[in-house]
Amino acid sequence: MANRRRGEVPLVIGPDRYTLCLTLGALAELEDAVGARDLAGLAERFADGRLASRDLIALLGAALRGGGHDLDDAAVARLPLGGGIAPIALALGEVLTAAFGGDDPPDPR
Repeated sequence: MANRRRGEVPLVIGPDRYTLCLTLGALAELEDAVGARDLAGLAERFADGRLASRDLIALLGAALRGGGHDLDDAAVARLPLGGGIAPIALALGEVLTAAFGGDDPPDPR
């Protein structure tokens, strides 16, 4: 179960439940993946909400690995989108907010 106080965000993709978390290691991995020079550059990259598919794969992969899941980007790219992209985008927005600050994510209760 995801612990929101630690910046963890739950995500269900198909039949599987995942925990997303942007740890310091995940952020460093993400900086490298998207070519950001530092955390400020990484925040700017995702600030406007416009992401390419490869950005989503890199972000989702880093957040999954930060949450303790052993999935490489190729496995992340193969995850089913039967529920659409919206739940994934919402969860990624929440995990970015948890990592970089801003408004608290909505309480799912």
